[in-house]
Amino acid sequence: MSLRLDDHWVWDFWLVTDEDEHHVFFLKAPKAIGDPEDRHWNVSIGHAVSTDLASWSVVADALSPSSSTAWDDKSTWTGSIIGHHGGWVMLYTGTSHADEGLVQRVGLATSQDLHEWQRVADPVLLTDPELYETLAHDMWHDEAWRDPWLFRDPDDEHVHVFLTARANTGDRYDRGVIGHARSRDLLTWEVLPPITAPPGFGQLEVPQLLEMNGRWYLLFASDLETQSAERRATGPGTGTYYMVGDSPYGPFTMLGDGVLEADATGTTYAGKIHHTVDGVPWFLAWNRVAVNGDFVGDLAAPRRVEIASDGSLSIAVAAFSR
Repeated sequence: MSLRLDDHWVWDFWLVTDEDEHHVFFLKAPKAIGDPEDRHWNVSIGHAVSTDLASWSVVADALSPSSSTAWDDKSTWTGSIIGHHGGWVMLYTGTSHADEGLVQRVGLATSQDLHEWQRVADPVLLTDPELYETLAHDMWHDEAWRDPWLFRDPDDEHVHVFLTARANTGDRYDRGVIGHARSRDLLTWEVLPPITAPPGFGQLEVPQLLEMNGRWYLLFASDLETQSAERRATGPGTGTYYMVGDSPYGPFTMLGDGVLEADATGTTYAGKIHHTVDGVPWFLAWNRVAVNGDFVGDLAAPRRVEIASDGSLSIAVAAFSR
């Protein structure tokens, strides 16, 4: 089964497990707007709950754009969640009407139960123009600083975050990097240099970091149209990619072409790997384009992840079964 809403499109998502329940948070927009390309500016953060990653119960939305003038009054986009002091914290992306949605910032919301969320009034994490491209560099149409992925290093007192960002030098379609910042209190952040060198992508979207079998995997999504000329000519296309490293801070390298699931049309996008309570890794992605080219906008059924002896990943073809 997949998560499909009759009256809304679903796209980028993130997951967190609380005891025996899996919570998925996802971007959603009403199909009534007509054009799916307008979904980014008609967005809220939806929420659904499952015990098996296949059958989902939709609950109340987690967040939506601020109803009054604020840094996140135009959009609330992709984020991630970790447990913190007996509750939960979410970092999420926001944009504002004041700058026409062109500058991306990261904000914080907190919850005790994963259902009711209270946001901090101001953004907590802004990009650093000394380290990353900003709107002032006049290279892209927007300032990329989004899709925060939170994680803790057991050997470090900080909370860390990886983000979609761009280097402030280089060719337009070879500036994509994974940004990095750290904090002790989740309110004050130290922006650090990129965790990756530009690998031939204009943007590395919706990153995820996870450890499996002693290796660290850095997943990201990429659209063929924003890749370097070489990748556009020879690469596998639009979809989910990954790099592998020996530590959460890399260095990260691709195995082969680095593809986890991608094709010329971008059938699926922004995949994540999520473990069930029995430790089995499953791959979930959202369905982006149908065979006829129409936008789909739902969450696909999970498929099992296979890990080869060299660390390379593959996705089982078979539908979900346990």
